[in-house]
Amino acid sequence: MRLQKLTPQRLWILLGYTAAAAALFSAPLFVSDFRLNLLAKFLAFAIVALGLDLIWGYTGILSLGHGIFFGLGAYAMAMYLKLEASGGKPPDFMGWSGLKELPLFWQPFQHFGFAVVMGIAIPALLALVLGYFTFRNRIRGVYFTILTQALVIITTTLLVGQQAFTGGTNGVTGYSSLLGFSLGSPDTKRALYLITVVVLISIFVLCRFVIGSRFGKVLRAIRDGENRVRFIGYNPATYQMVVFTLSAAIAGLAGMLFVLHVGIISPSMLGIVPSIEMVLWVAIGGRGTLIGAALGAILMNWAKSEFSTAYPEGWLFFMGALFVVVVVFMPKGVAGLVGQLKFRRKRREPEHERVRNPAV
Repeated sequence: MRLQKLTPQRLWILLGYTAAAAALFSAPLFVSDFRLNLLAKFLAFAIVALGLDLIWGYTGILSLGHGIFFGLGAYAMAMYLKLEASGGKPPDFMGWSGLKELPLFWQPFQHFGFAVVMGIAIPALLALVLGYFTFRNRIRGVYFTILTQALVIITTTLLVGQQAFTGGTNGVTGYSSLLGFSLGSPDTKRALYLITVVVLISIFVLCRFVIGSRFGKVLRAIRDGENRVRFIGYNPATYQMVVFTLSAAIAGLAGMLFVLHVGIISPSMLGIVPSIEMVLWVAIGGRGTLIGAALGAILMNWAKSEFSTAYPEGWLFFMGALFVVVVVFMPKGVAGLVGQLKFRRKRREPEHERVRNPAV
């Protein structure tokens, strides 16, 4: 395999990634436990943004239902945590609803490994089934977006209506340990934070590998001209199904990490509004740029946390105004500013300085 030449630009990018990773790993040394827990939650959101950027930024599929995949992963982990807290007995909300025995589909979630597998497999399977019937029938664009929103409404209604099995509007909460370790312990919180950092970096590397491969080139070709891709012999539906399934699995993994940091999951956390917010993270950060999607999720949630505390009645107007400004003046997001500045600088350079002699 031919190695790419390490140009100064690639060197600076590599140094930037290394510095960012070092800052994340060293955060427990200089950040309070409260702020560290907030940052861990934001990093879980960044993982969702990476998966969403794969299908929207690189494949051109806008999903407004990613909150469902995120929530299903969170529910899978919450079910295990709840059973660990209750000693394998039916949770309290089941007793309030008259259930005396643990339902059959809850019983396997007494095992941590099963919960982790299901937290990834269930969202992926749902996305695969949905993608099979939609992409195969060439349902795309606004119709696909509406369909994903309908899926959100159906799922949240089901979770609220089946209170005896899901906890209803209150969701699943009231757990305090993971594999015998207290979730309230500072040491456990730091360990979970570091695990989240490792997962975020791993998912980022995975996404970089996907978009840099031949598979990723086909995804970008589908985004830019699906009919042309079909004309040259590729089946866009297959690629769309695979990337949609991968994106849902990534969202489910993020949901499992989220519930470990927050300690609760409810239907309100996977409704239409959270799904739209996920799209805003990617749009503001810069879709089609993985680093932009991750930074957008972290910065937007940090801003949401800070502004909602300082200006509880006005932060929503600020967020809306920020989105309008980005869409109108920065269509490629914050990350696209760098590319725009480089392009303008090159246009101002004399022609003889832009032309480089080919390497011998």
